[in-house]
Amino acid sequence: MIKPFRIAVPRADLDDLTDRLARTRWPNEVTDAGWDYGFPLARLRELAEYWRTGYDWRAHEAELNELPHFTTEIDGQNIHFVHVRSANPDALALILTHGWPGSFLEFLDVIEPLSRDFHVVVPSIPGYGFSGPTHERGWDVPRIARAWAELMDRLGYDRYGAQGGDFGSGISLALGAAAPDRVVGVHVNYLPTRPDPAVELSATDAARVDKIKHLMANRPPYQTLQALTPQTIGYALTDSPVGQLVWIAERFAHWTDPASTITDDRLLTGVSLYWLTATAASSARLHHDAPRGGQPCPVPVGVAVLPHDITQSVRPLAERLYDVRHWSEFPRGGHFAALEVPDLLSADVRAFFLEPEE
Repeated sequence: MIKPFRIAVPRADLDDLTDRLARTRWPNEVTDAGWDYGFPLARLRELAEYWRTGYDWRAHEAELNELPHFTTEIDGQNIHFVHVRSANPDALALILTHGWPGSFLEFLDVIEPLSRDFHVVVPSIPGYGFSGPTHERGWDVPRIARAWAELMDRLGYDRYGAQGGDFGSGISLALGAAAPDRVVGVHVNYLPTRPDPAVELSATDAARVDKIKHLMANRPPYQTLQALTPQTIGYALTDSPVGQLVWIAERFAHWTDPASTITDDRLLTGVSLYWLTATAASSARLHHDAPRGGQPCPVPVGVAVLPHDITQSVRPLAERLYDVRHWSEFPRGGHFAALEVPDLLSADVRAFFLEPEE
């Protein structure tokens, strides 16, 4: 059963957040620390104070409720999603999947332009946001993909495309494998490509591979913690709003294009979603459960590469795993493509799914 859903956070939860922020116990910081030891204290205090005294969740909640939200239960798990139908009844359906530390909020600026040509479905990954925490083992990438296939069946779509970045990339590719007779193509804006010494590379691609090797050899601390002990870090993030804030804000600081203009309000809405739904631990579990390496996908693939992403895909390596039909090198943008460059992403998705191949 699919049920309409309306966001209505209890006032007590908002009051509790304000109270906890007011009672934050701050660490000290060495003089002229900059970013050498982690997220700068002055910037974090500025964000926390604005979250406590200036940020208005109710205003953003009202704006979000202008979208059509729904929930349904699949495989024992609550699934939240936004569903915007195109004015064209014959439009192709398109399911958009976020990653970590993102949410369905990433796609707010692309829903309207994409809905001119597509029926748009934007679910929240199990364990994230309004889908709520997961309660059992096994909600890995293939299982989420199977849930998405069931969701699209329930919505009556027998042909559809899939798009995603971060975990959303792997889930979209796995969806192509789970429902190859229904998925017409997969577009991703993040596609890790593992080095292969047997493949000849250009100087540009060789530099990208060096960056990938460096990342593989120097695994980021957040990833290690969430992959190995997601429950342990979950206690701190679920109990401290400033802990949750810095855990996400640091990723945005490191992974976005310096020229991007993601506002503090947009950042805090995303952080608030994690905090108010108490999904820090359950969202982190996906790092523990997600398979490593490329996901097989038998349907056509389109790739958008962003210059300030964590890594940049290497086409000759990607083509060893996927049927790559479309490749774009964006002039700007970082890891959160739909947030940072919604115009470029919308146009590229439209080109991949709707424009004929040359």
